[in-house]
Amino acid sequence: MYRLRPERSLLMLLLAFGVVIAAVGGTVWLYVSQQNGIRWVNHTLQVESRLSGILSSVQAAESGQRGYMLTRQQPFLAPFEDTKSRWRADLARLHADVSDNDVQRRAVERLGQMIDRRLALLQAGVDRRARGETIAPEGFRPGLVAMAQLRAHVAAMKAREEQLLRDRSLTASRLSNMVSIGLAISTALIILLGLMALQTARRRMAEAIASQQALAEANSRLLTEATEREAAEAQMRQMQKMESIGQLTGGIAHDFNNMLAIVIGSLDMARRRLTPGGDPRIVTGIDNAAEGAQRAAQLTARLLAFSRQQPLDPQPTDVNKLVGGMSELLRRTIGEGVRVETVLAGGLWRASIDAGQLESAIINLCVNARDAMPGGGRLTIETANAHLDDAYAATHNEVSAGQYVVVSVSDSGTGMPPDVVDRAFDPFFTTKGVGKGTGLGLSQVFGFVKQSNGHVKIYSEPGQGTIIKVYLPRHYGEEAGIGYSTPTVASLPRAQGEEIILVVEDEDRVRHMSVDALRELGYTIVQASDGEQALGLLTIQPRIDLLFTDVIMPGITGKVLADRAREGRPDLKVLYTTGYTRNAIVHNGMLDPGVAFLAKPFTLDQLAIKVRQVLDEAQVSDPL
Repeated sequence: MYRLRPERSLLMLLLAFGVVIAAVGGTVWLYVSQQNGIRWVNHTLQVESRLSGILSSVQAAESGQRGYMLTRQQPFLAPFEDTKSRWRADLARLHADVSDNDVQRRAVERLGQMIDRRLALLQAGVDRRARGETIAPEGFRPGLVAMAQLRAHVAAMKAREEQLLRDRSLTASRLSNMVSIGLAISTALIILLGLMALQTARRRMAEAIASQQALAEANSRLLTEATEREAAEAQMRQMQKMESIGQLTGGIAHDFNNMLAIVIGSLDMARRRLTPGGDPRIVTGIDNAAEGAQRAAQLTARLLAFSRQQPLDPQPTDVNKLVGGMSELLRRTIGEGVRVETVLAGGLWRASIDAGQLESAIINLCVNARDAMPGGGRLTIETANAHLDDAYAATHNEVSAGQYVVVSVSDSGTGMPPDVVDRAFDPFFTTKGVGKGTGLGLSQVFGFVKQSNGHVKIYSEPGQGTIIKVYLPRHYGEEAGIGYSTPTVASLPRAQGEEIILVVEDEDRVRHMSVDALRELGYTIVQASDGEQALGLLTIQPRIDLLFTDVIMPGITGKVLADRAREGRPDLKVLYTTGYTRNAIVHNGMLDPGVAFLAKPFTLDQLAIKVRQVLDEAQVSDPL
């Protein structure tokens, strides 16, 4: 019996060693499979990127062609000619990428046909314009339909790639988990093998320990690679989230703001029409509903600000005067527990900025600073001139070297660790408790500043407080004239005499609400549900003082309607309204010069003041 023990021990050792080899081999196989899965995920991302690039190229060609159609200036055709020269090569690369997928390969072939047709329509328009021909609005319809079909086709291809991405990501995640389990099993078996080798001989134990160390190093390398991969995937998800939010807000803003316009306007009218002796519960209910609708409108506005799709009206702004005028408001908003100080620089440059949006951004920064000082503290707002050089711009994305006006908001609060600073501008990210913040305050500031061609930077340390610096572009050139000032009287501005307003809105309930509100203010109203009907009314109506039109409508848009109306009536005053602009009266995020705009949803007060402003400005500008 004694002689059999070493042989049995050796047999168990060999058996355990074989199990270890099998576990390690399985782990290696899983790792190789995991790397292959990651390559397929990257392949899917590459296909999506090529699709986005091709669609962007065609859209750029379309925009360039429109510029040429409007101006007949040859430089506008540069994007169009560039797309014509390289779209087939881009499509060929995409075709090669999806050669493993018959459905996507056929979709690519169909995409090529659609692009060829769209470019042919664009070329036909260019040719006709070059010959000096006038193209009727309906002549653009085939191109619009073709472009809509092309976008839908690309969206369908992306949707299939997104499904492949989800499936492949899930497979890669499962393989990653299996690799971790395999590594854990391998490590456990190695430890067991070491114990058995210790019983057999010191030499075998030493070899087992060496083998264990080697595998531990391999495990460390795998974990390091996994950590780097998770960081890259997190960054990719963050970029996709940013893009998705931008697309989502642009897509829902128009309809959502139309609905809010109906709710807010109707509640406002109902509140004003209540008799003084009415049931106070009805008043309270209306006020609560109006507050909820306003909060929903603010949420939509913040999402549009983050996605850089809000219409801005930058004007030469005295930032010192703006900050000084906000001091009392900020003290009431922040509360008595926080001491508010302002340090205004002498000789401060003018900033080219939307003053209303800047006020909102400063309030957001101050509210965040207050929340970081639950026990009270000091909040300081400073202004200064600054110059960002080329070296700084090279290390910060989307920053242009030049002169800026700086607004700094600093607090003596809890501060933020580096990982929170990195995510501070992410939408819906907040360190506050549930129900105490939407996570959109700083993201709104970030989107507004970036859309204004500015820069924002956070400096913070835990326990030392936070400084947020907002760099606003300096205004160059002459100062703008003094514009219309908001009335300060308690009553709403009303009609002066027999003033006639043409209201054009394709959404019936929004139109009826606007008509009721304007009639409430004493104006004579003519209404139309689309551009064609409005042009007919302009033909038969002898006098119209103001055209109040939605921007986005089927058929003739508000901008086209205004241009055609002013052909016969050059002095016609126009006020645009919409919940989402889509570059109709906004370019590069800024309102076109001379455009009067009222964002949906609006209250009766805002409507009354804006209508009066447009009519009164027009009267001032008329020649004597």
